[in-house]
Amino acid sequence: MLVINSGSSSVKYQLLDMAEADPADGRGAVRLASGVVERIGEGPGADHAEALRRVAGELDAEGLGPDSPGLAAVGHRVVHGGTRFTEPVLITDEVLAGIEELVPLAPLHNPGNIAGITVSRELRPGLPQVAVFDTAFHATIPEHAARYALDTATADAYGVRRYGFHGTSHAYVSRAAAALLGRDPAEVNAIVLHLGNGASASAVAGGICVETSMGLTPLEGLVMGTRSGDLDPAVVFHLARVAGLDTDAIDTLLNKRSGLLGLCGDNDMREIGRRMAEGDHAARLAFEIYVHRLRKYVGAYTAVLGRVDVIAFTAGVGENSAAVREAATRGLEVLGIEVDPVRNALRGSAPRLVSAGSSRVAVAVIPTDEELEIARQTFELVTGADAGQRGGDGPAARPAPRQESP
Repeated sequence: MLVINSGSSSVKYQLLDMAEADPADGRGAVRLASGVVERIGEGPGADHAEALRRVAGELDAEGLGPDSPGLAAVGHRVVHGGTRFTEPVLITDEVLAGIEELVPLAPLHNPGNIAGITVSRELRPGLPQVAVFDTAFHATIPEHAARYALDTATADAYGVRRYGFHGTSHAYVSRAAAALLGRDPAEVNAIVLHLGNGASASAVAGGICVETSMGLTPLEGLVMGTRSGDLDPAVVFHLARVAGLDTDAIDTLLNKRSGLLGLCGDNDMREIGRRMAEGDHAARLAFEIYVHRLRKYVGAYTAVLGRVDVIAFTAGVGENSAAVREAATRGLEVLGIEVDPVRNALRGSAPRLVSAGSSRVAVAVIPTDEELEIARQTFELVTGADAGQRGGDGPAARPAPRQESP
């Protein structure tokens, strides 16, 4: 399975052998190759078509390119599926047109995704191509949580509702957290905290997402590296009337000049930690605002779920900042949440528990793997579709055996 994440200015890729992978969670997959092509659009010929050709060339050099007989399918990350695409789909001309219709909901992301799909289809016509949507995992959120208290006719006319993002990460991590506890995901209620430069929280009941912090766009919710997160909507009107800012200027302010960067001038939690240790007040305040918002969401999602079995920290900050994990759970003992300081301080690349033995709620660090999740969903769809074409006789087809990696 070749996984392609074609963004606005970069193309990331991974090639995974899923032949021996567990279909439930992807464990056992073998990572054969990975890479990134950056700075798309910054020079002559530096477009998505050229980037995908470079990816193909790098893979061809190892005998693993698009023409390899062992390549069974390509899985594409697509940021926004709206309410139309709520699960992975085989890409057809009709599906591609549907993704294009959703560009107004994700103008910075879907165009790059579309470019990657278009070029990939041209490079290997006839090869199954699958779209896996960031929003799909959150499509199960009940209507009372997905709708804003906005005039219904206006909301429906313009698609204004909660969609949520980082869905492949939340899906993977919630399932991996259940595996860490040795339990079936259908039995586990989890709060997942995806804390990278972009940050989001989700409440997952028995493997089903019932609430998430990002909304119509990735701006809502937690404090992020450069995004404000939750904000009084009237701030926009105030800035327009009093500061004279137009919508583009406000958009840039809230998405690129706010969050940790806007609060203290840094959006790297490591640098903020260093500055805090030196007594920097702005860095300390930014940190406290960040973790205060996290605690609010943990408390709110505990109320939504009723029972929480595990809180899972993931992504760059969630996986690597013991200080954030400790501060975000501090004072939550009344909810049965306690972190062990020794366990929490240990570093590692494997899923692990950092909660105290007396904690009623497990607290875990789960390294996310969105590419593996995309490959797993692509593999599941392609092999299932193949079995269906044969009338369901026998086991689902597996991809052709891979060539030996160098």
